Amino acid sequence: MSKIEYPAPKGLFINPRFSQVVVATGARTIYISGQVAIDETGATVGGADLAAQTTQVMKNLGAALAAAGAGYEHIAKITTYVVGYKPEMRAVIGAARGVFFKDRTPPASTLIGVAALAEPDWLIEIEAVAVID
Repeated sequence: MSKIEYPAPKGLFINPRFSQVVVATGARTIYISGQVAIDETGATVGGADLAAQTTQVMKNLGAALAAAGAGYEHIAKITTYVVGYKPEMRAVIGAARGVFFKDRTPPASTLIGVAALAEPDWLIEIEAVAVID
């Protein structure tokens, strides 16, 4: 049976947007490639709106998880890449992403600012690791 635990390390800041430590046990590990804000036809969704692009990226992660028999609750770790990152973008990303982790402890998370992604219209890319039975 898969299980995800979220220990609260002494001396580390507790943030409601991500977990400092996640311990996952299960029979299968799922690695999801970086998802970007495109639909099933390859068209960019959200234009220059970071929140809209983040929402589409999370929907794409959900589709990838479902294909592997998993859901958002199985994500142990995400890595987020943001073009031209500025600290004020964190709240936008967190609010859009938070809807998908509502009522559950969020996964471990890393956010990295980058100069560009594979296509010039893409503002954000998120990859994930999930664990299930």
